[in-house]
Amino acid sequence: MFKSAKTFILLAVMSGLLLGIGAIVDGTTGGDGRFLTLFLVIAVAMNVGSYWFSDKLAIRMAKAQPMDRARYPDVYEIVERLSRQAGQPVPRLYVSPSPQLNAFATGRNPDNAAVCVNEGLYRALTRDELEGVLGHELQHVHNRDILIGSIAAVLATAISYLALMLRFLPFFGGQDRDGGANPLVAVALGILTPIIAVIIQASITRSRESLADHTGAELTGDPLALARALAKLEAGGNDPRFLRAGGTPAETNQGMQHLFIAAPFGGRAASKLFSTHPPIPERIAALEEQAQRMGQLGPGPGFPGR
Repeated sequence: MFKSAKTFILLAVMSGLLLGIGAIVDGTTGGDGRFLTLFLVIAVAMNVGSYWFSDKLAIRMAKAQPMDRARYPDVYEIVERLSRQAGQPVPRLYVSPSPQLNAFATGRNPDNAAVCVNEGLYRALTRDELEGVLGHELQHVHNRDILIGSIAAVLATAISYLALMLRFLPFFGGQDRDGGANPLVAVALGILTPIIAVIIQASITRSRESLADHTGAELTGDPLALARALAKLEAGGNDPRFLRAGGTPAETNQGMQHLFIAAPFGGRAASKLFSTHPPIPERIAALEEQAQRMGQLGPGPGFPGR
């Protein structure tokens, strides 16, 4: 509940930043609200486009194909069983040829959702670990995280673009004592505002990843299976043999990192503030605590092999 509330607060703050840019420009030009209205229309249009088309774009960029039931019967069995258990529609299933250990979910709602599994992930995980990952991805769908992440990404992009564009307008930046443009205000709004937007977007996606870990483990009833899968993803991301190997456009696109269960190629941000995912060791530790609360793990160093 706390993570959901935090998400919507952060989205509201980011929307306020976007509209605030419009209000400032409108005020510095003595306008009648046209800029504020324009930016609102831009934000709404981009959100609607993202809402309707993000799934098709993500699947295409992952070079994914519909999953063959005869070749992947275990994936179909797991997804159909967990969907029935959750009382939700069964999403479309796709497989990407990427050798990277990763997976993602996309789609505007549970009735129009898709789950994509990389071939590398399918080959590397045991059945229970695969179920842990699929439970995580299904909960992204059930929690509407795809829509929330899309909105956050669109807002951050709109803020960054508009703030950069406005820096070059002659009337922008406020007025100095001589009535000219104030470069300090322009720098603050043109550089700091996009950074704030990116930080907020990253915080939203980290929060939703943690929530999907927790609720996905509740759905499967096996937090340690997901923990073991995440440990393999961490090892795969740090393995130099897999560095950039077979990366699809979806995996190499920074703007799509938030879709995946783990940052592609073991990606590390310069600071946790900019990271789209919580550190995997923290996620594993949280899952171990969940397993302890469920009576599946006693006090100690964690699951076997850690």
